[in-house]
Amino acid sequence: MTSPGAPGAPGAPGAPPRLGGADGLLTPADVRTLAAELGVRPTKKRGQNFLIDPNTVRRIVRLLGLRGGETVLEIGPGLGSLTLGLLPAAGSVVAVEIDDVLAAALPSTAARALPADAARRLRVLHIDGLALRPADLAAGPPDGAPGPEVLAANLPYNVAVPLLLTVLERFPTIRSGLVMVQAEVADRLTAAPGGRIYGAPSAKLAWYAEAHPAGPVPRAVFWPVPGVDSSLVEVRRRPVPMPDAARADVFAAVDAAFAQRRKTLRAALSGWAGSAAAAERIALAASVDPSARGETLDIAAFARLAQAREQLTAPTDGS
Repeated sequence: MTSPGAPGAPGAPGAPPRLGGADGLLTPADVRTLAAELGVRPTKKRGQNFLIDPNTVRRIVRLLGLRGGETVLEIGPGLGSLTLGLLPAAGSVVAVEIDDVLAAALPSTAARALPADAARRLRVLHIDGLALRPADLAAGPPDGAPGPEVLAANLPYNVAVPLLLTVLERFPTIRSGLVMVQAEVADRLTAAPGGRIYGAPSAKLAWYAEAHPAGPVPRAVFWPVPGVDSSLVEVRRRPVPMPDAARADVFAAVDAAFAQRRKTLRAALSGWAGSAAAAERIALAASVDPSARGETLDIAAFARLAQAREQLTAPTDGS
């Protein structure tokens, strides 16, 4: 499952040729060369669109603002374009890759492109990002490394939202990050209450973090060129609005409100609350207008609804 960085000696007899430019970043030609060497053909099933532009890599690393000692969790490193930009700037990088061939090749790619001291900071986990848990990071080197503090990810469009929410839930040590997602998904993740595109993903992400747009990413920086636009989303951890044990109930209220977003909370929350009358009582107790719609509520309001529901349905002494 795991594979520590293993620097080699590019240029030695029989060794593969060195990769990357002066700063070790992969060029478009390097990406295609690597893919040919590995027999890799990008697949739509896994959302594989490989980053081929060194300037985009530099931009992402700059926006992450790494200070040099952080542990970066990278989801979906692919052929390693972003990984090679992260390694010199980070204390260590844990790269999570689901593809067998890509996971096995990544340490060698780092060794061919970077100085040994940077390449050895890499650890590769061959696992689905949705299945990743803290125990997977604790099972190998670097010994004594802290939990990941920074997230960097090029997320497959079809699983971007659940993957991001899962990682933030399971790794509370992550304080900030930058994720690349489909532009429409980025708009939803960063939408504010009251807008047409504000919905369940917006509210749920707000439980964990503040999210802000960090700029578009041109289609031409990927190979193959995707059929949709991409954007960067910056996330910064913030305190949860309620004890985390209440999260499931809060998220259930969010799901109910947006499952029928044209309906008022009185109607949309009736199943979650038990009846329309109960939903109205809960809303009033939470200082929320029962005739409002879910799209007008921020995550703090949903938290108050869950808290009010718990208080109104709790058994009284002697019952």
